[in-house]
Amino acid sequence: MTLHSAPWEQRLLDWAYQGLRDPVGQECPAIEATTLARAYAACDAITREHSRTFYLASGLLPPVKRRAARALYAFCRISDDLVDRGDGNGTAALEAWRRQVSGKAPPGDNPVVLAWCDTQVRYGIPSLYAEQLLDGVQQDLTQQRYATFDDLSAYCYGVASTVGLMAMHIIGFAGPEAIPYAVRLGVALQLTNILRDVGEDWRAGRLYLPQQELADCGLTEADIAARRVDERWQRFMRFQIERVRRLYAESLPGVRMLHGDGRFAIRAAAELYAAILEDIEAHAMDVFHRRAYIGAWGKLRRLPGIWRRAQRC
Repeated sequence: MTLHSAPWEQRLLDWAYQGLRDPVGQECPAIEATTLARAYAACDAITREHSRTFYLASGLLPPVKRRAARALYAFCRISDDLVDRGDGNGTAALEAWRRQVSGKAPPGDNPVVLAWCDTQVRYGIPSLYAEQLLDGVQQDLTQQRYATFDDLSAYCYGVASTVGLMAMHIIGFAGPEAIPYAVRLGVALQLTNILRDVGEDWRAGRLYLPQQELADCGLTEADIAARRVDERWQRFMRFQIERVRRLYAESLPGVRMLHGDGRFAIRAAAELYAAILEDIEAHAMDVFHRRAYIGAWGKLRRLPGIWRRAQRC
């Protein structure tokens, strides 16, 4: 299957291919085995605490790749938390973190930095992808509105597609032809987050919905503030969900371009996240008064079917 790029996607692909050509850049000093094991264990604990879905999906990887995937998650989690739950000076905190994770000699007292450094060097993860992620996270400090979907998709690339591109290096992939699928899956995952968290983000002063598309449905920020779930909002959400589902469908054929021992994990992460859209629909598109989710049993009962589809890749 050949994936044809949409107009909004071209600059995202340019960024992704640029990253693929970028050298790793990071150097990692020799780390004593016990220290490194503790560092990876700390990343495991962070992943388990903050993302049940990622923890479950990464648990489907072989042990060595599993710990690397959780080091990646911990790096991303801390990067995001410095902006979302910092002490008020997110710019300074993020810049200090950027220096730690990109330095030639990472500090030995930060387990996440040690595990991430080891992971990045061990799997040849391009440094530019990590830089692009940090740039995307930093964008939250200065931009809280997005005029068009093109603008929003660029943000989604920074905070989510980059994660997929880095994970792809951990899992192993066939070649550059896998890049467009990873980019699209990252956008789909982040858009799912955005639709689920509209109410929560609004309370934090952010609105990650294309202003132009809200206006096309006759919606204003006053409607968001009022948590108004009416026909206009439902029409808007149906359009958003349809687009996200299309992105998932177009990205999943790329799973076959991954190493065989990682296909189940990535397919599970994608399908379990996509299931959140079903929960949003089941509650009449009301994302203001409850947070959509899929419970533990809902995830587990989906795994056999996901496994079968992953084997057919």
